[in-house]
Amino acid sequence: MGLINPDFQTLPELFSSVFSHYHGKEKKFPFVHKLNGIYEPITYDDFHEDVTNFTAYLKENGIEKGDRVAILSENRPGWYLADMSILSLGAIDVPLYPSLPPNQIEYLLQNSGAKAIVVSNMLQLGKILSIWQNLPDLMQIIILNRLEEKIDDVCDLNNCKLKGKKILRANPRLLEGTTVDPNDTATIIYTSGTTGLPKGVMLTHRNICENVKSCSDLITLDETDCSLSFLPLSHAYERTGGYYLLFACGASIYLAESIEAVSLNIAEARPTIIFTVPRLFDRIRANMQKQIASESQIKQQIFKFALSTGEQYNRQMALTGSVPFPLKTTHALAKKLVYDKILKKFGGRLRYFVSGGAALPKETGEFFSALGITILEGYGLTETSPITNVNRPEKVKFGTVGQTVKNVEIRIADDGEILFRGPNIMKGYWKDSGATAEVIKDGWFHTGDIGQLDSDGCLSITDRKKHIIVTSGGKNIAPLPIEQLIAESPYVEQVMVIGEKKPFLIALIIPDFEKLREFATAEGIKPATDKDLMENKEVAKIYEKLLRSISRQLATHEKVRKFLLVAEPFTLENGLMTPTLKIKRKTIIEQYDKEIDALYNELNMVYNTE
Repeated sequence: MGLINPDFQTLPELFSSVFSHYHGKEKKFPFVHKLNGIYEPITYDDFHEDVTNFTAYLKENGIEKGDRVAILSENRPGWYLADMSILSLGAIDVPLYPSLPPNQIEYLLQNSGAKAIVVSNMLQLGKILSIWQNLPDLMQIIILNRLEEKIDDVCDLNNCKLKGKKILRANPRLLEGTTVDPNDTATIIYTSGTTGLPKGVMLTHRNICENVKSCSDLITLDETDCSLSFLPLSHAYERTGGYYLLFACGASIYLAESIEAVSLNIAEARPTIIFTVPRLFDRIRANMQKQIASESQIKQQIFKFALSTGEQYNRQMALTGSVPFPLKTTHALAKKLVYDKILKKFGGRLRYFVSGGAALPKETGEFFSALGITILEGYGLTETSPITNVNRPEKVKFGTVGQTVKNVEIRIADDGEILFRGPNIMKGYWKDSGATAEVIKDGWFHTGDIGQLDSDGCLSITDRKKHIIVTSGGKNIAPLPIEQLIAESPYVEQVMVIGEKKPFLIALIIPDFEKLREFATAEGIKPATDKDLMENKEVAKIYEKLLRSISRQLATHEKVRKFLLVAEPFTLENGLMTPTLKIKRKTIIEQYDKEIDALYNELNMVYNTE
């Protein structure tokens, strides 16, 4: 079926057409969430009524077209409700990551001039109350949970909806006359800020709507589909793909209880499509391999047989488009023995994962594909609404992010930078015309990413332009491919390669301590702590051997000469990773400045020239 209304030009038009289509259909649900441990659906009619009442409350309380209203919440029905209500008034919503500390929230609310904010719970409310005195534009707070005690200018959602209902009874025509133009700004999404202050990306209704339409041409969805939502709605990827696209096609969205509960919720929701990031596949693969290793020898052999068969099958299909009868028969056996059982762990109905937000290692995509799980890797940026490229279900090319979506033009600049042009390109950066002019030139958006196109028009991302390392010898090195090679080792949890203005590259490695402890046990090593493990000479040999091994695949100037083992992982909580799970290279280098300098001093005593 695809889009319920293929002609929508604004998000309120999209919402209205879907609600009208499903009016009176009690067995169709846009959202399903956990209540008292059980997934409970929300009907279109009930949700529409809530949106209407909350919209009336906002309008009666001074929210007008063009006003900014922030949302500080985890993924939950109230997030969607707030978004629809704000946009229906022609106002602009400003989504904020719930993991942000008060000082960062303060900057974003000041910069956007938010007039109101919707928060999820008392924890988030406490953050706002602690900085409210510094926010002269902020007039009111709405909390999605029940308000525990009366606070001036703070109202909980249930009371807001009740008040909105009374307002509409007294003035039934209150919401009439609101007009939203496709070129109006719909949302301001602040970039993660890996360096410097975050910038507010202004996306119009047209930007987002055109991107939804482009995606619907590639991924066929209808009301029989459902997804499991766990990526933050504050991010453009989940917002466009995991929300607007699904809603526009009548698919149901199940809300995961948490990241930790995803594996359980997948089995309960039985999704047909999941939007996620590569980090999830790393976890799934590691858990899968750990489980297989604990099985009997015969089960391990069956798994290896199935994996090998899947690899042969996919290789043959890619080469000729068909497979010989013996391989087809063997593949059918592997499907019965292994692939179907793996699919059952994902609910049994999964058609494909969509992966974005970061590069998916080619080997990861091939591993899952060999086991019958299709991953459609895509690419985009907040500034592009966000999806520009995606692999097609009928032709997946691992190691690439696929071809551009409909209405998006691509060009590779002389220096390798990827440029895009199309209706999905942002309006600009909020209150920052200078920064806007730096990235949009002659209608082309300059991504800051380096890439190349193959003969099929599939795009490969080779690195981030600003992450390109320029050594003291003048060599330009892309760290991402080197990091991916190192990260293939089971003894590596995370890695970052550095060497800016230095004669050689070194790697900061966070070990997989579970694997190291297994190694230590097997070797009769009895370290007391993780620190002891990292300082053990036999452990050091693991990483020395790893770097020697990958050196064979690298040019001389790309070789990693030394490594530094660090115990603290790069996470969102410790500020070493952005909310979109990208490592903050500059912050990490600053944190380990002394250790890095000591390593280079040691290296310089050995090597005098490159």
